[in-house]
Amino acid sequence: MRVKLQVALDLMNLKRAIRIARMAVEGGVDFIEVGTPLIKSEGIESVRKLKGEFPDKKVVADMKTMDVGGVEVEIAAKAGADIVVVLAAADDETLKEAVRAARNYDAQIMADMLGVSDPAERTTEVCKLGVDYVGVHVGIDSQMRGENSLDVLSRVVDKSTVPVAVAGGITPETAASIAQRGAAIVIVGGAIIKASDVRKAAEAVRKALDEGVSLESEVSKKFGLKEIKEALSKVSTPNISDAMHRSPCMKGIQQLTGYGKKAIGKAFTVKTVDGDWAKPVEAIESANEGDVIVIDSGGGETAVWGELASWSCKNKGISGIVIDGAVRDIDDIDELDIPVFARHIASNAGEPKGFGGLEVDIVCGDVRVRTGDWIVGDASGVMVIPKEEAVTIANRALDVMEKENRIREEIKEGRTLSVVMELEKWEKV
Repeated sequence: MRVKLQVALDLMNLKRAIRIARMAVEGGVDFIEVGTPLIKSEGIESVRKLKGEFPDKKVVADMKTMDVGGVEVEIAAKAGADIVVVLAAADDETLKEAVRAARNYDAQIMADMLGVSDPAERTTEVCKLGVDYVGVHVGIDSQMRGENSLDVLSRVVDKSTVPVAVAGGITPETAASIAQRGAAIVIVGGAIIKASDVRKAAEAVRKALDEGVSLESEVSKKFGLKEIKEALSKVSTPNISDAMHRSPCMKGIQQLTGYGKKAIGKAFTVKTVDGDWAKPVEAIESANEGDVIVIDSGGGETAVWGELASWSCKNKGISGIVIDGAVRDIDDIDELDIPVFARHIASNAGEPKGFGGLEVDIVCGDVRVRTGDWIVGDASGVMVIPKEEAVTIANRALDVMEKENRIREEIKEGRTLSVVMELEKWEKV
């Protein structure tokens, strides 16, 4: 049986969702999912509009119903939903009511395993309750931690008496392997809706499913702990700021050398005082290749860094230097092509007295920095990513970048940003 391809329209804007859905359908999509964000943003009217736009396609309303199953299924089915998603974690009675309502309104129920501790056991139970599909689902927030759905798919397929749908970071690279493990419906969101060419992206997933091959994806895979630097190399500090809920970069710290080159690496922290360059220089010997040396000299205007220290960093393979204070020899350092970020430029240096310490908690540009936190610096500023959140933030920054890529393509079609985003509609009253 041909594996069905479902596109998840996890968007906030209905007009954009319809435009993207048109291109996805041209690319071979079978089912159209009205994503939870779209339903919450635009209401049940989004289901009605998409069913009206695509009457020959199955429309899935991802209601994620947890209570009042009968009522929510009735609402979605009357709006045109062919399949309504109910959380498998809901009470059995909620699922029973959902199934009863679906039968009354000629719709079907998909039980989504999102948040279920034992998906295999719950699959057996929900199948007995009469659901039409079981959904193996790794949520977007979990995907940002690098999780995927392969771990539970085979166990669910073995227990299910109904078709199994799979969602969670699937791309043309992974779609075929998902289908080969028993998925009847492959649900793809970002790899289609964030692509610069939506139709082409949908075609790639369709081809991967039909031919059982792995194809290159425009949208990045989710990165794990070992791949943080690779992920961060793909994004900008504005992307990272957005991923961190628009957190600010280091205040007053600007790129002075190596312009156009990023500093990416784990922080090696240094505490010193104005003009005392002993600890900053000692840090070069102690830091690891690829680290970013971050120096707190209290914002002082006497240089604690210069060309000779930069030469040492270049030889050691240090990724960059960030100084809440002053640096000198800017012209000479720039020729070394090593990125240096600082608050001040000065000609005069102080004396190597040795005050301060290495690998201590510091504040640089009004931002707390610990040794081991991730630093990304570019022409827009310097961002600090707490080491405990590095995988999640790196993946979220990639998500931000890819969404902007899609918006850029819509702007290139001749529309302005305000029109694409419908800003007037969403302005806070």
